[in-house]
This record gives sequence, C-alpha cells and structure tokens, in this order.
Amino acid sequence: MLLTPDTNPSDQLAKHLAAIADLPAAALREEWVQLTRRIVPKVSPSVLRLAVAWEIQAKAHDGLSVATCQRLEQLARAKTLAHGTQLGVRLEREWRGTLHIVTVDKDHGIRWNDREWSSLSEVARAITGTRWSGPAFFGLKQKRRAA
Repeated sequence: MLLTPDTNPSDQLAKHLAAIADLPAAALREEWVQLTRRIVPKVSPSVLRLAVAWEIQAKAHDGLSVATCQRLEQLARAKTLAHGTQLGVRLEREWRGTLHIVTVDKDHGIRWNDREWSSLSEVARAITGTRWSGPAFFGLKQKRRAA
C-alpha cells in the first residue's frame, strides 16, 4: 500500500488493515513475504491474516516483529542459537553415506527429493526415520557454550 503525504497515517493504517480482510490467500502470502522477508508459515489464511495485521501494526508503531520477539526469547533462554533460513538457501547434510540437499525455493517451499515439505523437521524425520529438530539436523541450531 502506497503512502500519500496528504493522508493521515492513522487513516492509512486503518485502510491497510481493512484491505487485508478481503485479500485472497495468494495475495495474503505475498503480503507476508513483503512485510517480513520470511517464508510463509504453514497456517490457515485466517491465522495468517492476523499475523499480517500484527506485522503491519508493529511496523507502523515501531514495535517488534514476531521474528525479533522469537529471537529475543531464544537469547533470553541462552540454550541454543538458531540461524533462520532465507529464500534460495541450500542446505546439505550427509546421513549414513547419502548426501541430502534441501532448498528453500522462491515459492517459499522447502524442497527435498522433488517434493515440497512444510518444515525442515518433516524432512529430517523422513531422512532419519526418527523425530529430529530440522534446524538442528541441518546445522542451523547449535547448543550455546557455557560462558
């Protein structure tokens, strides 16, 4: 949504939030990526609509994004350090002599073995046959060292 200098910012925010209610799912996903620069979470359109509205309001009022809140929470616990995935990233992991390559493609999907997956953890589970944290399995999450 473009801002015009002659419009009250509060009115613009209200119009932007109202417009979200009518967005189709595809446009809603595009709005999420544009706002957050992150992969679209695998949630229903109604939940995604709430998350997009929250992000818009956080930006308008200089609040913290969901990603920032999660990162702060992680740092406060000080147990692990995870690195998020970005669009176009390629993750490699050798498991029992086989190299597995996972990509986060431009459509915001996680791809492995010519199939789209909803999470890295699902891929790790398919590879190993056991429950794994996907970020841990692919080396995106490491235990923090004691100070």
